[in-house]
Amino acid sequence: MTAQALVCARCGTPQGLDERFCPDCGLPLVHSPGVAAAARPVTAAQERARKVRSAYAQGPLVRVAAARNQPEAELLQGLLLEHGIPSLVRRSGGFDVPDFLAAGPRDVLVPQSGELVARETIGVPAPRPPLPGRSTSAWVRALAAALAVFIVALVAAGVIAAIVP
Repeated sequence: MTAQALVCARCGTPQGLDERFCPDCGLPLVHSPGVAAAARPVTAAQERARKVRSAYAQGPLVRVAAARNQPEAELLQGLLLEHGIPSLVRRSGGFDVPDFLAAGPRDVLVPQSGELVARETIGVPAPRPPLPGRSTSAWVRALAAALAVFIVALVAAGVIAAIVP
C-alpha cells in the first residue's frame, strides 16, 4: 500500500502522515479523496475522532467528574465529545467489583487544556485552590503529636507489663 497524504477537511491543505491536526484550522486530518481509503466506510472511532478539537487535546489528563457507574460515565463522555473534548473513563480506585461489570464508580478524565470547558459543560465547579500560607492548624498538629506520644507510651507500657512477671 502506498503512503497516503492527509488533508484538512476544511481548508484542503495536505499534511504529512505524522500530523493529527491541521496547523491552520485545528481540525483532525483525513485521508485525501481519491485514495482507496476513501472507499471504506467511516468507523465509529473515526467518526468520534473527527469531533475532537485540537485545542482541547493538550496536556496531562485531569479528573473532572465522577460517575456512579459505567453508563453514567459514558453519558458524560458523550456530552464532552459533542463539545469537542476528548475524554477517558477509568475505574475509581478502592472499589472491589470485577472489571467485566458495569457497576462501581468511574472517573472521567480530560486533557488539561479542556478542563475548564469540560467542567462548564457538565456543570461541575472547579476545585478551589488551597489558600496561600494556610497549612494545618496548630491545635491539630499539637493533638496529633499528643496522640502519637500517648500511643507510644501505651505500647511501651504493654511491652514492660509483658516482660516483668
